[in-house]
Amino acid sequence: MQMRTIEKTGDELSALGFGAMRLPSKNGMIDKEKAREQIYYAIDHGVNFIDTAFPYHGGASESFLGEILSGEYREKVKISTKMPQWSVKKYDDMEKILEQQLKTLKTDYIDYYLIHSLGKGSFERLKALGVLEFLENAKKEGKIKYAGFSFHDSMDAFQPIVDAYDWDACMLQFNFLDENAQAGIDGVKYAHSQGMAVIAMEPLKGGLLAGNIPDEAAQVWENADVKRSPANWALRWVLNHPEITCVISGMNSMDQVKENLEIAQEAPANSLSEIELGLYSEVKQIYADLMKINCTTCGYCLPCPRGIDIPGCFSMYNEKYLFNDRTAGVTYILRMGGVFTSDPSHAGLCNDCGKCVKACPQKLEIPVLLKEVSRDLGGHGFGFKTKIVGSVVLPIFNGFLSLRSKFSQGRN
Repeated sequence: MQMRTIEKTGDELSALGFGAMRLPSKNGMIDKEKAREQIYYAIDHGVNFIDTAFPYHGGASESFLGEILSGEYREKVKISTKMPQWSVKKYDDMEKILEQQLKTLKTDYIDYYLIHSLGKGSFERLKALGVLEFLENAKKEGKIKYAGFSFHDSMDAFQPIVDAYDWDACMLQFNFLDENAQAGIDGVKYAHSQGMAVIAMEPLKGGLLAGNIPDEAAQVWENADVKRSPANWALRWVLNHPEITCVISGMNSMDQVKENLEIAQEAPANSLSEIELGLYSEVKQIYADLMKINCTTCGYCLPCPRGIDIPGCFSMYNEKYLFNDRTAGVTYILRMGGVFTSDPSHAGLCNDCGKCVKACPQKLEIPVLLKEVSRDLGGHGFGFKTKIVGSVVLPIFNGFLSLRSKFSQGRN
């Protein structure tokens, strides 16, 4: 595994880190057997940085890692988790939260303790509550080794935060579509100039840059002299930056783990040619022309008080235009209209409460965008269309299940 050294601390991190926000799941819960297998495989092949956070998988991510990262595996990895700053109302809250996370993770110390989604407003509030003193005390007591923050604000907010404390690490959203979004490349370079670890998250932009991609973008990669998967191209772009210490990937299949390990091993900094870098510009323009909403499907906006599947609605809206999907309207009705479930989750349920806006790392005007989705995918008479589609599709679907059941019984 390629290792990268942090100038300020001398600590070495694997170029690829394992993100525990999108672990494989089963019946709405972490598929522990598959997740354990994948994480152990990654560690056995050189990954030494595991990132989680208090809210990931509904609070189950930290406890799962606490179960599996013990003994020799705890010694092989550096655990990163985050303080849920939105839950901090007073200094004592910071101490209580850290103590709970240490217990949940079943460890005496956390290697990298980051303040979650820090921005201008939250930093000023936390600073007034004594967060910098808290971090210093936690270090002295041996409860954390290194202090840092994750960030989803602008460059104007980023530099003052970096300058306000002797941070060891920061975590920024960074991929070839978001080179100039949020703190962007300027933030990456500034943090690196201060000797900090610069950890890149969302390298595949929630999967939009990998797997099923627009035909026009796929054609650009296909025409390249070197044949690589879209995920390979996307990860390689981030790793090409010498300022990046570690790239966090939310892997949820063994194939993804193996592919990413191979990429991280063979993609040192400054390894892309000028011709290859030009291809990224072409693909970037294709996405810019097609994509409607800059959503990474991180899920921070959930749960919605109205039960709306916000990331799901935005994904379907993007996919309609990214892939020229003419069946998007029907699929939207089936998935979001409550045809296959008893609980509708469509965009038209929004009542502008604004809770999601405060939680969104991308600073999206979610209620406004939900109205766009509702107009485009739902249209007039959505309730009536849901009933019609349900009356046609459900009998066919149930009939198919009945036939499959009889066929299976016949084979037994």
